[in-house]
Amino acid sequence: MRQNPQKAGRLRPVDLARRHGLSTQAVRNYEAAGILPAAGRTPHGYRTYTPRHAHALATFLALIPGHGHGTATSIMRAVNQDEREEAFRLVDESHAQLLEDRRTLHAVERALRDLGPVPGDGSGPGGMFVGPLAGKLGIRPATLRKWEHAGLVTPRRDPRTGYRVYDGTDVRDAALAHQLRRGGYRLEQIAPLIAQVRAAGGLEPLAAALRDWHARLAARGRAMLAGAAELDAYLRERDGPAPARDPHRTPGT
Repeated sequence: MRQNPQKAGRLRPVDLARRHGLSTQAVRNYEAAGILPAAGRTPHGYRTYTPRHAHALATFLALIPGHGHGTATSIMRAVNQDEREEAFRLVDESHAQLLEDRRTLHAVERALRDLGPVPGDGSGPGGMFVGPLAGKLGIRPATLRKWEHAGLVTPRRDPRTGYRVYDGTDVRDAALAHQLRRGGYRLEQIAPLIAQVRAAGGLEPLAAALRDWHARLAARGRAMLAGAAELDAYLRERDGPAPARDPHRTPGT
């Protein structure tokens, strides 16, 4: 009588795939990428997985919401290669980025507390030229010109030189655009916000965006906690007794 592979502690690619709504090809791709440990093989060359592989897949999927697909892949690859220091470094970097994003949000909120025009302190009378403003924000002049094309800033032209001159309001709008870009907002999302700020002259137009930003950071932090719990459990499992070696697996397969 043929033995059920799941009762023997073996799982087929389709068994892992069905649990998470994936394709069997995705499972094979995850193994090839090092997200899963190398699979065993049947005498006929078919892949067989174990509960450890299932746990590795669940851990990877739990890491994605907080760390992103690329970082989650690198973390799992490091763990499966017993490079735990590298895995911990990657986790730490994600947490550091989340903290930086929180600081960016707080910086945006501080910047928005005073929406009045800021005095120009640049190279032209009554405003800043493109180079000094770009340097002040830590961006390229080409970025400011791109923002102008998108309607985020509306500098005037110096009548004598034809150079762009950014007045206090333009400097404020450029600073807000810069902070919102760092927060992950696209130009097409920022343009209407700045247009409303100009028209309304207050914080209210950005209130919904800031609430959404807070919510996204909170969700990411919570997802990191869930991913950490799953990763810790997977590490504990790997620290336990190793699963029995598949006698049918040939070296290098």
